[in-house]
Amino acid sequence: MQTELCKRLGIEFPIFAFTHCRDVVAAVSNAGGIGVLGAVGFSAEQLKIELDWIDEHIHDRPYGVDVIIPNRYQGQDEKDPDKLRALISAAIPQGHRNFADELLDAHGVPRLPEDRKVSGRLMMTEATSAPLIEVALEHERVRLIANALGTPPPDIIKQIQDSGRMVGALCGSPKHARYHVEAGLDFIVAQGGEGGGHTGEIGSAVLWPEVVDIAGDIPVIAAGGVGSGRQMYAALALGAQGVWSGSIWLTVAEAASTPVMRDMLLAATSSDTVRSKSFTGKYARMLRNAWTDAWDSGNNPSSLGPPLQMMAITNAMVRIGRYPEQAREVMFAPVGQIVGRMNEIMGTRELVMEIVHEYLDTHERMSALLPSTQ
Repeated sequence: MQTELCKRLGIEFPIFAFTHCRDVVAAVSNAGGIGVLGAVGFSAEQLKIELDWIDEHIHDRPYGVDVIIPNRYQGQDEKDPDKLRALISAAIPQGHRNFADELLDAHGVPRLPEDRKVSGRLMMTEATSAPLIEVALEHERVRLIANALGTPPPDIIKQIQDSGRMVGALCGSPKHARYHVEAGLDFIVAQGGEGGGHTGEIGSAVLWPEVVDIAGDIPVIAAGGVGSGRQMYAALALGAQGVWSGSIWLTVAEAASTPVMRDMLLAATSSDTVRSKSFTGKYARMLRNAWTDAWDSGNNPSSLGPPLQMMAITNAMVRIGRYPEQAREVMFAPVGQIVGRMNEIMGTRELVMEIVHEYLDTHERMSALLPSTQ
């Protein structure tokens, strides 16, 4: 299981765990894989606190950070966060804000007190992600930085590579993989449409080998519905040098998922997800519910592009977070189709070792199919 990418990063197992929870990052890295902290939603100050904590608990193991800078978004030439925030806010139709609040009203989610209302939070831009990268590069154990949406800007790529770290990006199509190769990235995460969060339409078993062929000497990490050792064996057999998993860490014991969210995920099946633009403005896979149905019906306001959509629904998201019990039918629950296997809570290290042991069992079973040499 020691792929070249494992050797370069100094990890035992080719398991890359994307998570928004610092406890899971530390636990996966300490178990021999590598945790990758999703930084979207953090301010630079908050991210420093999270990374300082990880540094104290990671026992000199490596870890990574994931940011979001889309290829294209409204106002992307504006680098000043305050000016960009004002520009984006002015471009949001009031009807979209009203629709989000009225949808929550219809499902019994209480309104926020006046002093808790927010006008909108800016995310998923270079102006907001660049400071996060600067914070990440101040932490020695951060060995890689990934961009979840598109090829990073050239100056960002140079900044990361000049620091001695690896920089990569996710892709959901061969076309996007070619962009990553042309940009000189150090790794590519090929995410099949089964994956949670931002994802394309092409299935993993089709996408992975096609991206491997395009990437050449650039290591490819396979993502999209990965949650078992058998799937990791298949990914490596198709030419990947590791697996990038996210959804399966939402229900481990260390995860920061709320009790409501955890219950929803444990009860869901692999057919309960949908790709929708209704939360971020980009297609992302999540649990289907009244919120996704309403925005995707065609009779209501269409989702805006990034970063407008997330800013338009910020107040609604705060309401959902404050009243989770009442918001079950409209809650944002990004997760892949692997959710059908997420039926019990186990420790992070236990899950890592379960994946490893199933991989080894699969190798023995496949080796037994070969003709005997005796």
